[in-house]
Amino acid sequence: MSLVQPYGPEARLMPRLAPAPDRPALVRHAAGLPRIRLSSREAADLEMLGIGAYTPLRGFMGEADWRGVLEGMRLADGTFWPIPITCAVPEATAARLRVGAEAALEGPDGTLLGILVVEEIWRPDLYAECQAVFGTVDAAHPGVARVRAQPPLNVGGAVTVLTEGPTRERFGALAATPAEARAAFTARGWSTVVAFQTRNPLHRSHEYLCRIALEIADGLFIHQVLGDLKAGDLPAPVRVRAVDALVRHYLPRERVVVAGYPAAMRYAGPREALLHAVVRQNYGASHLIVGRDHAGVGHFYGPYDAQRIFARIPEGVLATRPLCFDWTFYCARCATVASLRTCPHDPADRLVISGTELRRRLEQGEPVPDTFSRPEVLDILREYYAARPAAAEP
Repeated sequence: MSLVQPYGPEARLMPRLAPAPDRPALVRHAAGLPRIRLSSREAADLEMLGIGAYTPLRGFMGEADWRGVLEGMRLADGTFWPIPITCAVPEATAARLRVGAEAALEGPDGTLLGILVVEEIWRPDLYAECQAVFGTVDAAHPGVARVRAQPPLNVGGAVTVLTEGPTRERFGALAATPAEARAAFTARGWSTVVAFQTRNPLHRSHEYLCRIALEIADGLFIHQVLGDLKAGDLPAPVRVRAVDALVRHYLPRERVVVAGYPAAMRYAGPREALLHAVVRQNYGASHLIVGRDHAGVGHFYGPYDAQRIFARIPEGVLATRPLCFDWTFYCARCATVASLRTCPHDPADRLVISGTELRRRLEQGEPVPDTFSRPEVLDILREYYAARPAAAEP
């Protein structure tokens, strides 16, 4: 048995990162090119392209791919893809670009990140994009707000990435590439790997799902979001420490690989769950845990919409399959973590603490039961909230 193949028609990873010996000359060449300033989300997408996590994409989408993704979750060549990966530019920037020529890509801080071959400049319908991707045009949705605030034009074309990226620089080996993750799984002799996507510190319900994964697969891949999150979510370094504490004290370390990836959360619910599966296939995971309200935000999606969407895509499109779980909680009468599928008891017997309520308790120094989260994790969270200035509260 071997790992699932990378996603796409060629079934091979297609990283866009330039070979290290070529980068100095490319950096010198980029100095004379017109520059495109990327948003933080676009810079994260460029990192994903660089490491091959967005295989088989070559770069930022042109209009035909963008329209195909919106209308039928297909690229222009028919390849399944659920969410647009685009680069937006102001009119003034577009005026300096020429189709067929190159442009330098820089991060939000002006750091040179890559080179783009300008294949197309076009004007997207941002409301149509929001409706298709997020199911709403309500600016209260953080993903919608970000798209609606974009500059009016998109530039599409193949990219060459010139740096391993700020995520790698900040987090080192934790920011594993798909090739590195696959090598780690292969070295352990794994062929079935369950990925657990997380943007939060792990509590007891998450731990429960991880233990189920370890029962049915060769290994568990805890894969953390290291890119942009919405206001109120915990900073990545805090979450990394919390995840490491739980794995170190409560899971079999030799059967768990912990890593992170640079993508920014879009909070696109069902469509983002599909993108997470595409990315995890590139990383070598055979399964992805899809829990209640996966990649959701507020009340914009039903609790199981992200699970149901997998049944609506053509059979065989994705090699990475969802492991769907119901709402989980600690039940006092069961004396363990359980789910709506396994617990027959009254809701009054169930300990359910929302993210908002957890933050409130931590901010106010109120107790959080060990039946909700492990003490080692809670110690890290209490330390963060105790040190956080009041002005920084969301």
